[in-house]
Amino acid sequence: MLKTESVEKRRSRPDIFNDILKIVVKGARKTRIVYGANLNFKLLREYLDDMERQGLLAIEEDGKIVATEKGKEYLIYYQGLRNFGVTGRCSLLSVNESMG
Repeated sequence: MLKTESVEKRRSRPDIFNDILKIVVKGARKTRIVYGANLNFKLLREYLDDMERQGLLAIEEDGKIVATEKGKEYLIYYQGLRNFGVTGRCSLLSVNESMG
């Protein structure tokens, strides 16, 4: 059987935060996020904990996860960076190095 080469690349942490926040803007449960962001439950738990600590999202009493105002701002800034041509970890590091 022939293996086909794919040009898949790993998503950076900011990319995954963006994927999650886009799903939870109007509120979502974990299962919806797992499928929508292409994560497993273990990874999702780690990202949700981190994002909640940073104030990007909130977990309501009924289990629904929603983006906070800070999370919505993150989406706007992230899209601005993408429009500027800065995406992923390598690009962000390159910008920091060239400015420093």
